[in-house]
Amino acid sequence: MEALGDYIREQRDQAQMSVRQLAAAAGVSNPYLSQIERGLRRPSAEILSRLAGALRISAESLYVQAGILSEADAERRNVGEARDARAAIACDPTLTESQRRTLLEIYSAFQAENQSQRRDTA
Repeated sequence: MEALGDYIREQRDQAQMSVRQLAAAAGVSNPYLSQIERGLRRPSAEILSRLAGALRISAESLYVQAGILSEADAERRNVGEARDARAAIACDPTLTESQRRTLLEIYSAFQAENQSQRRDTA
């Protein structure tokens, strides 16, 4: 549980949020969030999802840290979501072909950058 708490604290620090700010954004009490970060409480998947939303990270990343989801399962889900995102961009009638290409290139660049960062920290 400490690893999960450390991960949440790191993400909160990167988001430049205080414990109070994150707790308010996620709809949990300040003491409860503090206990999660210190490894004293094990949050439910629902709380992890709310924390992820407030931190603007994927819920899957918190599920992996909490042991709810394996990294392989998370990767499979991410691949499926990537296909869904690409499909949504590709068939959006409000975009021009040039805008679709640009969005897909940016999306791919972000994915590559994040994958590289994950490899560097592993």
